[in-house]
Amino acid sequence: MTDDPSSSSLSRNQDKSWLDRVLHAFSGEPKSRDDLLDIIKDAAENKLLDQEALSIIEGALDVSSLQAREIMIPRTQIVAVKVEDKPKEFLPKIMESGHSRFPVVGDSIDDVKGILLAKDLLRMMLEGNNDFSLEDIIRPANIVPESKRVNVLLREFREQRYHMALVIDEYGGISGLITIEDILEEIVGEIEDETDEEVSDEYIKKVSETDYVIKALTPIDDFNDYFEAGLSDEDFDTIGGILMQSFGHLPKRNETTEVDGFTFRVLYADNRQIHLVRLTLD
Repeated sequence: MTDDPSSSSLSRNQDKSWLDRVLHAFSGEPKSRDDLLDIIKDAAENKLLDQEALSIIEGALDVSSLQAREIMIPRTQIVAVKVEDKPKEFLPKIMESGHSRFPVVGDSIDDVKGILLAKDLLRMMLEGNNDFSLEDIIRPANIVPESKRVNVLLREFREQRYHMALVIDEYGGISGLITIEDILEEIVGEIEDETDEEVSDEYIKKVSETDYVIKALTPIDDFNDYFEAGLSDEDFDTIGGILMQSFGHLPKRNETTEVDGFTFRVLYADNRQIHLVRLTLD
């Protein structure tokens, strides 16, 4: 059987017509970010982009409007090493964290001396030098204000070839830190490695007697059965829907909310939805 020439020609003409409209829209320059997104979404609907590519483009556009304060790891979660510590004092902390870079500080976290790279530390250990000073191997720390635009910071990460920056508030104190991975996750979604907290394919994972890691996609019925709870599924199908209603906004990492006596803390959320939460029972 041969293809219908008229049908094939019609399909090509339709594709050409749609592309002409896109090119015309771009030649006239979209009037706003929403106009641009509409064009890109039209491309996805017409199968010129897949949904993953659309999500990445949306993430890249969102990053251009973000500031460092919005995606930084907060001060309370920074794993820092004191400059006067000896290897036997800081090695357990480094091994437990699984990170590759650590702020090195003096008397307080606001007294930043530099950045310790795990590979530099490993080299010293392999050379058999166990009596060294951290001041001899740390690298300069990069400091940025909370208002730093994330897209600008990403460009600086790439051009200057560094991967971490400490974020300061208006008074010069350390308010958090941000890594190149944090920015990339805003664009492409969560980047997991072997040191990240492992979550199985199951919706709910018990991690201690009182703590559980729960996927936002957990059906409310499954949650109710597991915890013998009575959360309503009248308006939402998943835990994520209930939490979004409870927060009243798209929450960031470590924000907490209480629903029917259950305390939830956000472990991971991007600029579109909640993905993972921790439930702590009293």
